[in-house]
Amino acid sequence: MKSEHLRLDVLSPVETILAVEKVAWVQVQLADGGGLGIYPGHAPLVAETSPAPLRYQDADGEHTVDLESGVLHIKSQGVELFVCAIAEDAPDTTEEAVTAAAFDRLASELLSTLHVSSATDEA
Repeated sequence: MKSEHLRLDVLSPVETILAVEKVAWVQVQLADGGGLGIYPGHAPLVAETSPAPLRYQDADGEHTVDLESGVLHIKSQGVELFVCAIAEDAPDTTEEAVTAAAFDRLASELLSTLHVSSATDEA
């Protein structure tokens, strides 16, 4: 009988980063550049992952964890991901952070343009 949920374990050499029961799905980024969605009943697989957010959904909702590259192992009982660590200095991808970064880029470009224009006018 096929299980309706997965167990998700994310392990580093020094600690268990995640141990979650009753996961509906998991999404990882593979080293070859492709994304992989994992649902209950997925075929067994061993693959290399790239540094990217791991996404999963459980009873509390959708979650994201930024991880370094690792080795993915999908087995009948669930998903195991062996990684070096949680990603350091992961970029903030919230809508507010993305908007703030875009504003900062535009302001910087505008200031550069104004400095060039005033230098040309003075010459």
